[in-house]
Amino acid sequence: MIILHNTIPKKILKKKILNQYNNYIIVSFYKYFFIKDVGITRDILYLFFSTINVLGRVYISSEGINAQVSVPNKNYFIMKNFIRNLHDNLKNLNFNEALENKPNAFFLLIVKVKKKIVQDNLQHNFFDSTKLKNYLNAIQVNCMINDPDTIFVDVRNDYEFQIGHFNNALHISSNTFSETMKNIVSQLKRFQEKNIVLYCTGGIRCEKAASWLLFNKFKKIYQVKNGIIGYVHDARKKNIEVHFKGANFVFDARMIEHVSYDTLGQCRHCKKKCDNYINCKNSICNNLFIQCMNCNIQYKNYCSKKCVSSF
Repeated sequence: MIILHNTIPKKILKKKILNQYNNYIIVSFYKYFFIKDVGITRDILYLFFSTINVLGRVYISSEGINAQVSVPNKNYFIMKNFIRNLHDNLKNLNFNEALENKPNAFFLLIVKVKKKIVQDNLQHNFFDSTKLKNYLNAIQVNCMINDPDTIFVDVRNDYEFQIGHFNNALHISSNTFSETMKNIVSQLKRFQEKNIVLYCTGGIRCEKAASWLLFNKFKKIYQVKNGIIGYVHDARKKNIEVHFKGANFVFDARMIEHVSYDTLGQCRHCKKKCDNYINCKNSICNNLFIQCMNCNIQYKNYCSKKCVSSF
């Protein structure tokens, strides 16, 4: 019987990956489209990814696919061809390659069936991809960045915004995307006559946010094509100025990708400029926070004196 899930402890897998010398490409991809046989699609993906040593996280639901993975260089085109031939709606799928490739982004493969590929906690049947048409490339973004009739809106979480963002961007303060979706309409009402440019890491959250705003009668909604990652790649390729400052938070072991030399975050303890994210060593707490090297020594990877004293 074929086992279609991981059975090896994460610590062992991590050690194995760190001892390897394979060159990996870190890439994300997503697509909103109806998947009828979710469970079967999940098993096909897990089986194939396992055979070509893909690591990472893949979510499948009836509304589509959302993946962040690392794949050995030699298997990258094999993976892309397989995904694009998996379904008609995936034939022109975009693969968003990471800004910084490191071998320790992922240590195991997880392919899960989810209710939604991006949780929004909204009950309305609002999502309509056919109405999402205003995608901006890097040149267009740079033309609009200082336009007084345009506002850039960051739909990521607080901890993401803290270490990097577009200059003068409005942030919908939240700890989860569901919170963002709950508050975005009321917070943007006063800007309803302006051009509203949404951005996130790779574009998947903006798709839902844009659709929700259009559903609520907003008209001039734009998206940064393929998110921060796509924008930075496009700007560098065209040799134009990159207006995103600081670092891009990523949801893997790397934590961040540096975009510019600017350090926007600050240490939780001493308030020194820093963008080094860690999780509290207290597994019960597990708080995600920024800690500089000096405070890391003093607090021993804990987020507070309370957590230090509890161990």
